[in-house]
Amino acid sequence: MPIQITMPALSPTMEEGKLAKWLKKEGDRVSAGDVIAEIETDKATMEVEAVDEGTLGRILVAEGTEGVKVNTPIALLLAEGEDRKALEGFKGGAAPKPAEAPMLAPAEVRAGRGPAPTQPMAAAPSPALPASSVGAGLRPALSTPEPAPPRTNGHDRVFASPLAKRMAKQAGIDLGALKGSGPHGRIVKSDIEAALAGGAARAPAARAPTPSAPPQRPTTPYTDVPLSSVRKVIAKRMTEAHTTIPVFYLTVDCEIDRLLAARAEINEAAPKDRKTKEPAYKVSVNDLVIKAAACALRAVPAVNAQWGETVIRQLNTVDISVAVAYEGGLITPIVFNADQKGVAQIATEMKALAERARAGKLKPEEYQGGGFSISNLGMYGMKQFTAVINPPQACILAVAQGEQRPVVRGGKIEVATIMSVTLTCDHRVVDGATGATWVQAFKGFIERPATMLA
Repeated sequence: MPIQITMPALSPTMEEGKLAKWLKKEGDRVSAGDVIAEIETDKATMEVEAVDEGTLGRILVAEGTEGVKVNTPIALLLAEGEDRKALEGFKGGAAPKPAEAPMLAPAEVRAGRGPAPTQPMAAAPSPALPASSVGAGLRPALSTPEPAPPRTNGHDRVFASPLAKRMAKQAGIDLGALKGSGPHGRIVKSDIEAALAGGAARAPAARAPTPSAPPQRPTTPYTDVPLSSVRKVIAKRMTEAHTTIPVFYLTVDCEIDRLLAARAEINEAAPKDRKTKEPAYKVSVNDLVIKAAACALRAVPAVNAQWGETVIRQLNTVDISVAVAYEGGLITPIVFNADQKGVAQIATEMKALAERARAGKLKPEEYQGGGFSISNLGMYGMKQFTAVINPPQACILAVAQGEQRPVVRGGKIEVATIMSVTLTCDHRVVDGATGATWVQAFKGFIERPATMLA
């Protein structure tokens, strides 16, 4: 009897997911541990490994199918000695169809509002997308289609893991020139690392159009980008937070010259690796902000709380969620017990968490939970901004860039490095005076870093 492969629960709260891509096709041999599919959850795209051995007999759920419930059969695996006749007796239900991207009129797209019309405008037809393209998150073509890529690693398209594709893109490596060492010639992380070490061929740069051939204009004035599961969850949660939570904002300017000096001393004192001569860690301003926020939460525990409809839950541990942007969304890995860790340990953990977050490799327990959030856009040159609370948390701190500004001391104008921060508070949990007390505590730790490093 064929073995049912079901939609796995990739996190404790997962109820459904999107089958983003099949990495095996019907008739392929499958061994235990082979990566057979990519499942898109509300936070990341994860690879699914086979548990049993056999031959992939039938795919029940097509690529790009959304809303696949956990434990729903997605494929049938033929065991040793079974052939396709064994599939005839299977009474599996029909799989849901892949979701289609909605069509919007150009004026509504530009205005960012309005319902989607039932039919596309005749003057601006939108090219149809196959289900596999929608599932892979590709955009509709807006100009003359490009020639098909050459045959690579034995197939019509390059087979590579998501991490390998991202690494190759960042390094400018031509995947078509590589031979994969993964199952069925699939290119994996180790292949990219080997290519980098051996000086692999770089992807050819795009050629500029000749003066006699002006660039082609898009055939339509807009592009419909299918919503990923991550973007849908972000939209839902942020809309709920912004419309249902009564918030207020508290902004303060922090002088960070002492903080920058302390950071320089910490990094200078970092031990060096004997072989590479690289420092064991490199502390950033964000790492020190995490530490200062943790110390302030310990000093003002009323802010380290969550709204529970009938109760306010005071948290006994200081677990800080830190917003990390990655291709396609935003995720908040957690630094647990941040008040009990030194800045060097926080720096080491954050570096590892950010790398796994951008590669889509975070475990659910590494980003689910947390009692307080930090969003830092200082590296983007933001002078000041506000952030949206991530419920059920009660607060989120928005951190802007540090910049030199004039300050008045003793009637004289001097120059200091100033960093503006804004605390967004849920007024159901935190009152104005409580929030202001926390902000002053945070400012104190930032401006006198010795008090949090002792």
